[in-house]
Amino acid sequence: MLVYKFGGTSVGSVINMNHVKKIIDSEQTKIVVLSAMSGTTNALVEISELIKNEQRSRAKEKIDLLNEKYNETVYDLLINVELRNEVATYVNHIFKGLRDAVDQNYCLQLHNTILANGELLSTYMFTRFLRQEGKNAQLLPALDFMRIDRNNEPDLFYIKQNLNRLIESSDKADVYITQGFICLDAYGAITNLQRGGSDYTATIIGAAIEANEVQIWTDIDGFHNNDPRYVNETSALSNLSYDEAAELAYFGAKILHPLTVLPVRNLDIPLRLKNTMAPDAHGTLITNEIHGEGIKAIAAKDNITAIKIKSVRMLLAHGFLKKVFEVFEKYETPIDMVTTSEIAVSLTIDDITHLGQIVEELQKFATVEVDDYMSIVCLVGNQIIYHPDTPELFQVLQDVNVRMIAYGGSNNNISLLVNTSDKLETLQKLQRYIFENDRHLVG
Repeated sequence: MLVYKFGGTSVGSVINMNHVKKIIDSEQTKIVVLSAMSGTTNALVEISELIKNEQRSRAKEKIDLLNEKYNETVYDLLINVELRNEVATYVNHIFKGLRDAVDQNYCLQLHNTILANGELLSTYMFTRFLRQEGKNAQLLPALDFMRIDRNNEPDLFYIKQNLNRLIESSDKADVYITQGFICLDAYGAITNLQRGGSDYTATIIGAAIEANEVQIWTDIDGFHNNDPRYVNETSALSNLSYDEAAELAYFGAKILHPLTVLPVRNLDIPLRLKNTMAPDAHGTLITNEIHGEGIKAIAAKDNITAIKIKSVRMLLAHGFLKKVFEVFEKYETPIDMVTTSEIAVSLTIDDITHLGQIVEELQKFATVEVDDYMSIVCLVGNQIIYHPDTPELFQVLQDVNVRMIAYGGSNNNISLLVNTSDKLETLQKLQRYIFENDRHLVG
């Protein structure tokens, strides 16, 4: 069995839904994971915020506009009158629930329930559309099998047991449709896997059914060797290892949710990234296999804050680093990069929710300096720290103010911290030096 995941753009219009129908039109049984239609989640977040701020009239206006958009989509998508009426009834039921939510007291559970409606709408519509087109399609509600535990991690045993039970008890189908992103928490309340979580849903499902392959379909033909939003003439990578893909996803490559590779890596299930608008393109195949050495790709992560923690008491003090990291653990704030000297530690974070409290606690035993508007530029490739020509790349950055370098923490990753104002220049210089001129640096 295969698992396909399609993002919001892929199901964002009637034309694109027809593209998806053609892509999944094969005899092999598959589970199709769908995101909400493009723009829907943003609209639902805005509606939730309006309810939170007690701007109830504006919230109702936004709901009416979104309802109208969906009514138009239903009319254009479905020509079968019976199916059109069925879907229209469901859509209006969802929007009645949203209107009822406007007068409720705001809480996180209400917010999560509002957000879940995007995936509920897209999957219901698309399942009926496939049936209209003569496909044997069944809807598998994600809230019947997708759950996280008390640590907000996927409850893999629960998911596997309940998903397989649901498939076995459902009418046999060629295509099973389910929702990405949404799930239940350990107490049975509706929650989600955070933005981009539909990718994660797909690989969790792939692991649960031990799929032959998981395919993530989006609007770009796989990982590129640099960020095409900032650099011209980038090229798609045909193959990556799980480790390389995980590094790129974590350090800014937006095509993939950072946690996506985890469920399928240990089971050695291939993960393929494909372009909905160019289905014949190879895309990027991610497996345990390693293809070459050297630098394969560059990614950048913005909204980074650098923290320098300095204390003469750090010198020869074996417990100093423990005290530092315990502060970040207390406030559940992950650290991206770390460098040390005799009397200072520099590190970076991308979550500043508790920055004030963190700095206050660190100042009890050290001097603290904070710099914001920073970016991490990450170079990824198998064994790049051992490649004899890798050190040459630093020559091209002699005019860039590099604040930190993480070199050696991973065999597959070199990370550079630069001012965000220097990010574009850094990406473009590295692109020219690595991929356009000195090809010997590339694996």
